[in-house]
Amino acid sequence: MIDDTPQDEQAKAKETEKGTPKVVWDDSAMNMSYANVVNVTSTREEMTLFFGTNQTWNARESEFKVKLHDRIILSPFAAKRLLTLLTAVVGEYEKRYGHLDISNDPRQGPSATGSH
Repeated sequence: MIDDTPQDEQAKAKETEKGTPKVVWDDSAMNMSYANVVNVTSTREEMTLFFGTNQTWNARESEFKVKLHDRIILSPFAAKRLLTLLTAVVGEYEKRYGHLDISNDPRQGPSATGSH
């Protein structure tokens, strides 16, 4: 939901004056899902993100079972913009809550870090 307080309206007016187009987010058909595993593949024309949920309860098992439920295909330009956004958001998260060290995460399976 968007909060349209007078301050928000003033900020929107200033952005419009600067020539920045206004973005209207329509969330009426949005779906929500949870993922704790992600993988990436790429070609010259596109980058594909696969999202899923780890189905393995014992982290010491030799095989991880991941139920894939979403696939998002991005152009390289959209993927680069996503990288920029995620880098900024994770940086802010780490400033607030501390460094995230994923190098020794026992939940990290063989495909959890992505591939090219």
